[in-house]
Parts: sequence; C-alpha cells; structure tokens
Amino acid sequence: MSTASPATWVLLRGLTREAGHWGGFGAQLAQALARVPAGPGPGAGGRAVGVAPRIVMLDLPGAGALHQARCPLQVQAMLPACQAQLQALGVAGPVHLLGLSLGGMVATAWAATQPRQVAALVVVNTSLRPHSPVQQRLQLRHLPHLLRLLAPADALAAERAILALTSAWPERHAAVLADWVAIRQARPVRAANALRQLWAAARFSHPGAPPPVPTLVLGSAGDGLVSPRCSQALAQAWGCAFVQHPAAGHDLPLDDGAWVAAQVAAQMAAWVAAGAPGP
Repeated sequence: MSTASPATWVLLRGLTREAGHWGGFGAQLAQALARVPAGPGPGAGGRAVGVAPRIVMLDLPGAGALHQARCPLQVQAMLPACQAQLQALGVAGPVHLLGLSLGGMVATAWAATQPRQVAALVVVNTSLRPHSPVQQRLQLRHLPHLLRLLAPADALAAERAILALTSAWPERHAAVLADWVAIRQARPVRAANALRQLWAAARFSHPGAPPPVPTLVLGSAGDGLVSPRCSQALAQAWGCAFVQHPAAGHDLPLDDGAWVAAQVAAQMAAWVAAGAPGP
C-alpha cells in the first residue's frame, strides 16, 4: 500500500472568474486521475491506482475570496497571492497546475519562473504574446460587449451574456446561471479589477524557452472568444502535447469537463509510462 501523499492539482480560472465557477469539474478531474497507474513519471511519487489527487481551486487577485484586493497589472505579480493561498492550505508542492485562459497565463508564469514548485502544466484555451497576434488573442468584435459587462446593472443578464460568449452550447448550461448570479452578488468583481485583469492578460508575454516541466495544451475548435489558432500556435512553439476539442467553446471545462479530465489523465498516463521527469 502506498504511503505517499496524493498529488495536488491546482486549478486557476480566467478573467473575472473564481474558484466557484469550476462547478463539478474538480470532481471529474479527480475521478479520472485516480485511474492513472503509478510509476516513475510525473507526480507518481509512489501513488497507487485508485487514490484521487487533492484538487485545490485558487482565486486570482480581485476575484473570489480576494475580490476586495487590488489586482496587479502584471500576470507575474499575481503569483504571490496564489502561493499564499497554497501556504495557508498547507500545500508545499510541487503541484500540478491547470489554468484556463488568464489562469493559463498565470500557470505558465509560475512554471517558467519557479519550476521547482511545478510538477506539470496544463493550459486550456490560453493565448500568449508573441505566439499569437492581438486580433486572435481576443476576437475584437467582443471587446465592446466585454467592457459593457464590467459593471452591469442586471446580474442575471450579465451572466447570461458571459455564458453565451464562453460556451458553444449555452442552452445546455442554463442551470449554472443561478450559481453564477449568486457568486456575482456575494463576491462581486469590481470594474477596476476586471480592467486590470484584462490589461495584465493583454500585456503578458512569454517569449522565452518552453516551460521546463511536462506540458499539455488543450484547445477548443469552437472557441468564439479567443481564436483556436492561439492554442495551436502555443503548442507548436513549445513542442509539447496538444489536443483540440472538435466543438466546445472557450469555457471548455464547462462545455465538456469529462473530455478535459480524460485528456489530462491520458497525458499523465503517457508521462508515467515514458518515465518523464517532474510531475
């Protein structure tokens, strides 16, 4: 029987979103990863089959539990807040990072600057300079609409609009709207913080070497907010594993969380089989 602690997966959300917006994805990911066999590869550490990892959902500054904090204007400057949350939870690392959109940028900066803290990296529908031009990183036809959503008078209308922007099948996810409205009312993201997050995301650049940890890029062919070419370009530049969902939207864990969990588990199994260092 394994006596090692379960692997820890840290999930990071995107622009103006928080831990509560992951919904049931954390449970889906834990269930899929529990079936990955142990071995000498990423994050194995003596783990036995059937042992679910620990899933930790962090908030970026300006959102969630940190909604009253002032968001930095640089992605890299968001890292201390993330690391402080882990420390408060007693998580020493190294950890596996999974980031969506802006969360993927934060995860990338984390792996690039402090690789000893990171076992593996998964980025989902993330776009980075200089690998993609601005008109692909945020499809500009949506910018006026996004700006109007920063301080809406109607919480339900705002969340419905966000769902329409980020999901390929908003009609399938109408049930999440009540939860999203409750989150907005309980922990509102200030318009200034939303703008600061948007500014940080737009300016973030990662021109250097690929992340020095095992890396998987996931993309969505149906992403209407960020061009699907961004994930393709990123994986090509980094020479890492890449899988694209054939139809889902920008919020891939919402549209098909089971698919995301299965792809992450399959890649972990491949790393284990190959004896990859790190995770």
